Amino acid sequence: TAPGPRSYTTLRDEAVKLFNSLQQLESERDPVPLMQGVLQTCLDLPPLVDEIYCQLVKQTTEPPAPGGQGDLHYWQLLTCMSCTFLPSPPVLRFLRFHLDRTENRFPASEMAKYACFIREALGKTKGRECVPSLEEILVLMQRQEMICTVHCPGAPACSVAISSHTTAEEVAQELVSRLGLSQSPNLFALYEQSRRREQPVGSATLLADVLTRFE
Repeated sequence: TAPGPRSYTTLRDEAVKLFNSLQQLESERDPVPLMQGVLQTCLDLPPLVDEIYCQLVKQTTEPPAPGGQGDLHYWQLLTCMSCTFLPSPPVLRFLRFHLDRTENRFPASEMAKYACFIREALGKTKGRECVPSLEEILVLMQRQEMICTVHCPGAPACSVAISSHTTAEEVAQELVSRLGLSQSPNLFALYEQSRRREQPVGSATLLADVLTRFE
C-alpha cells in the first residue's frame, strides 16, 4: 500500500534516520519499500532532498564493490529520486559532475547506464504530487516504462507505455490518434474512476501520480 500520514520529529533527527535507512539499503533483500519510505520523507520534508542526493553521491563514489548489489541499490534509489525531485542548483551541478565521472570511469557498466538514465530524467522532472508507487519503483530499477491500461467508451481497453514524466494530455493525444479520432471536433480527456467518485484528470497531471493514488 502507499504510505499513509506520517509524523516527524526535527529535521536533524529525520536526516539521521534517512542516513540509517541508506546504510540498511545496501544489504536489503527487498529494497523497494525502504526506497519508497525515503522518497516519502523527502516529499514531506523538502529540505532533506539535497541531503539525500549528497548522501547518494557519496555512497556511489569509490564504492567497495562497484556494480555490486549494494552499489546498484544506491544507484536505483538515485534513479527514483531523479524522477521525483529536482535538487537545488549547486547540488544539481555536483550531481551532474558525478554522473559524467561515473560514465567516464565505468563505460558500458550498469552504473553508467543508470547515470545516463538519471541525466535524462533530471531534464524532465518538475516535481511530483505523490512518490512513485511500488510498481513504478520496480520499473525504474530496471530503467523501463510502465504499462497503463485506459478504458475507452465503445472501444477495447488500450495499453499505453508511460514514464514518470508522461502527462494525461500526452496519453489522451496518443489514444485519439490510435482510435482514428484526430479529425473529430470533440474534446477528449482522461477520467479517474474509483468506487466513490469519477473525475477528470488535469491535462498536466502526471499519470504516475494517478497510479500511485490507486495503489
